Amino acid sequence: MSAAALDAIRWTADGLVPVIAQEAGSGRVLMFAWMNREALAHTVATGEAVYWSRSRGRLWHKGEESGHVQKVRDLRLDCDADVLLLEVEQVGGIACHTGRHHCFFQALDANGDWTAVEAVLKRPDEIYRS
Repeated sequence: MSAAALDAIRWTADGLVPVIAQEAGSGRVLMFAWMNREALAHTVATGEAVYWSRSRGRLWHKGEESGHVQKVRDLRLDCDADVLLLEVEQVGGIACHTGRHHCFFQALDANGDWTAVEAVLKRPDEIYRS
């Protein structure tokens, strides 16, 4: 990835850019994450999604523990140059650490509460073994 391409991105003051991971084929939004320059460069070099984990304070190769990697099929920058869209093939069909297909599994119900509306495909304790 060229320095000019990296410089074209409007990074936050923390050196991050928000990233939406969208499933190739269905168009379903799987998850939201952050990238820094290094994460984006690794993503482009490897063809697999690498994010910046704010909670871990380090690069995070999606699927490094679970095996549920994201193979990048297309990479887009929005019109304001401040959000990336990754079109990915989600290996194993699970993008969320809760064991669901995607991270947006909670819907606001009629009572104004968040309710899980997507099934767990695989229990987290079966995915992440210590």
